[in-house]
Amino acid sequence: MTKTLILVRHASAEDASLTRGDFDRRLIEKGREESTLMAHWLMDQGYRPDVYHSSSAARALQTAEIMAQEIGADSRSIIQDRDIYDAGSRGYLHAVNETVEPAECLLLVGHNPDISFFADYLSPGNIGSMKKAGIVIIDFDTDHWAEISYSTGNYKMYMTPKQVREGL
Repeated sequence: MTKTLILVRHASAEDASLTRGDFDRRLIEKGREESTLMAHWLMDQGYRPDVYHSSSAARALQTAEIMAQEIGADSRSIIQDRDIYDAGSRGYLHAVNETVEPAECLLLVGHNPDISFFADYLSPGNIGSMKKAGIVIIDFDTDHWAEISYSTGNYKMYMTPKQVREGL
């Protein structure tokens, strides 16, 4: 069996300010549009995640909620995880390894630079720095999420909102 992991960097958000901390930054209109665009692209590619997992930071959670709604999932079922916000690759790996079976496709929304490092940790895709609302898809030849670890993934693709708009 194959497991599919869809890594999503949160979409465009407010700049940091004196009145709102980094954790509370929300999506701007461009970010809401990017989230919708990328959700439709995923559906066009045939992806319908079974599980949605997100950093609990406002901008990541909003990205996950918009994508889930556009794909037709219940956004109330998104698993929120503070560790995805600030625990590095270890936090991301824990979220993946704890995914409930028999889910076959997991969408995980997080933050740079950790999400980009995590993509490279799992597979030799050499993504570099993911763009806002960028998506990396990695497949794993395994029956269990708990078996996913360093370099066990098969890099499938990386797509950005700009590439989708340009039809690449």
